[in-house]
Amino acid sequence: MASIGLIAGLGNPGADYAATRHNAGFWFVDALAAAHGASLRAEAKFHGELGRAAVGGRDVWLLKPTTFMNHSGRAVAAVARYYKLAPEQILVAHDDLDLPVGTARLKRGGGHGGHNGLRDIINHLGSRDFLRLRLGIHHPGDSKAVVDYVLGRPSAADREAIEDAIARALGVMPLVVSGDLERAMNRLHSQ
Repeated sequence: MASIGLIAGLGNPGADYAATRHNAGFWFVDALAAAHGASLRAEAKFHGELGRAAVGGRDVWLLKPTTFMNHSGRAVAAVARYYKLAPEQILVAHDDLDLPVGTARLKRGGGHGGHNGLRDIINHLGSRDFLRLRLGIHHPGDSKAVVDYVLGRPSAADREAIEDAIARALGVMPLVVSGDLERAMNRLHSQ
């Protein structure tokens, strides 16, 4: 597998959204940046906040799009084009309704599963072959309730469970970044 050159976390910008379930991808990138002493700063040409971190001895770009979720692809594609990164060198961290709260799963490729951020990234990259870090937030049970649910704040217990999942995912990032996806998945998925 290719080594990872870009880790993008999905979310919505602004204080109103900071603590909502849909921002789990932002939480992951913030935790990764903090763990590796990196800082992100606004970069207009990349439609997001960008930083650089050394993860497992390899330099990787960290990105939080500031375009709102439905236009995440604009930022991811801009960074990928500028730094000549193939879709296989990109990891996208995002909230996932289909996984229980507190679950973290790595996945290569696939569809968007109704996630508008993933849908836009697939459209902008012209590929589904990027890696995903799926952070479980659970499903509210009714499809009509999804928008309010993902834009709502998790309970304290759920937030703690999501942060635990993020911490476990951070532990396998050196393997992921180096291209050893199989070992990373075995370790993460058995926890």
